[in-house]
Amino acid sequence: MIVPVTGVYAAVIGLLLLVLSAQVVRFRLKYRKGLGVTDDRDFEAAVRAHANLVEYAPLGLLMLGLAELNGVPSGFVYWTGMALVVGRILHAWGMINGRGGPHPARMIGILLTWLAILVASLLLFWNVWQVYGG
Repeated sequence: MIVPVTGVYAAVIGLLLLVLSAQVVRFRLKYRKGLGVTDDRDFEAAVRAHANLVEYAPLGLLMLGLAELNGVPSGFVYWTGMALVVGRILHAWGMINGRGGPHPARMIGILLTWLAILVASLLLFWNVWQVYGG
């Protein structure tokens, strides 16, 4: 069984991870800091944007993949995945451009991410109920 919808979103998030990783490496080289951060807000924001992606994206992608494998209609998987990916991009952009402080893109990004995880959770429960409970 293949998961083409999830595969596309995983590829996009993989590219985003590389971009955010490069940002962190750039600061680590600039400050010769292999671990931790300096008092540079931009450095700290880059580290947190990268870490936040790593904290949320794997669960979101796993849930999308499970939904797709379990036969949840692809349209639901597509739109849930779109919310996850757009949310992660907006969050990273807002984190970096807001220098770690409040930023509209960051707030919209986390709300979209939470929405995607909530919808994926509900879709998985609904799918199991359809197969085993009803």
